[in-house]
Amino acid sequence: MALNWPTFFTRLGSAIVFCIVMMAGLLWNIVAFTVLVSLIQYLCLREYFRLIKKIDPEINWPGWLMMLLQIGSLGLLWFGLWDIPKFEGRMMGFVFLIIPTTIILIAFLSKGNAWKTGMYALGSIFYITMPMLALTGLHSICMVLPIALILMIWMNDTMAYLVGSFIGKTPFSAISPKKTWEGTAGGAILTLAGAAVWGYYSPIYHMVDWMALALCAAIAGTAGDLLESKLKRMADVKDSGTMMPGHGGALDRFDSLLVAVPFAFCYAYLFMPDIFWKIF
Repeated sequence: MALNWPTFFTRLGSAIVFCIVMMAGLLWNIVAFTVLVSLIQYLCLREYFRLIKKIDPEINWPGWLMMLLQIGSLGLLWFGLWDIPKFEGRMMGFVFLIIPTTIILIAFLSKGNAWKTGMYALGSIFYITMPMLALTGLHSICMVLPIALILMIWMNDTMAYLVGSFIGKTPFSAISPKKTWEGTAGGAILTLAGAAVWGYYSPIYHMVDWMALALCAAIAGTAGDLLESKLKRMADVKDSGTMMPGHGGALDRFDSLLVAVPFAFCYAYLFMPDIFWKIF
């Protein structure tokens, strides 16, 4: 697969602007981080609702339901971010988000598509809201972790694209025909190598910790990309949105992060000590 240089430079230009916005939100302060995560969640939920409507045109998506899910999800994020570092508090907030969603499901039982509407609503919580909540959890453990994970995902995507463009021949999956085994393996290996170098010189945590996060970025991140590609195929669309030229919408940009974050958070919560206050 020959490298398409015009596409590459279009993607590069929009990626630079995207990186500036992302780094400002990740590095500035807790308010900027709150706004960034809230914006990501809002955009992803909006595109998720649109995809589901295309996949299942008969589904009933009342405007108030989407608004309720957006407000509830954003409220949960703000509660989790400012209740640092109480993980139990964030989980309690999640329970209180599930309860109204369940009530919504019951309210729709008189209609033929009630269960599907409820399941799609719950799906939005587990697919988008919970990963964003886990991202705030990573931030509460150590503010470096979400930055590192995002950079690893970007590195994996970029290296997989470049390696696959130059030497990729074997299709990886019918869901995403442009992906190749060579590119996928090359991206994962180079991401692990980069994490190992960073871990060797990093003053916090151990090399194995950073390599574990790199595995989450490479393996779970690739799975997230395939999941979103499957949704787009089912909806018969090329991109989930038009937020970034050459990259598509928010779900196109954050598909890997949505699946990688829960795995990274579980590892960090279980094996990496809380050094949040040392960073500040």
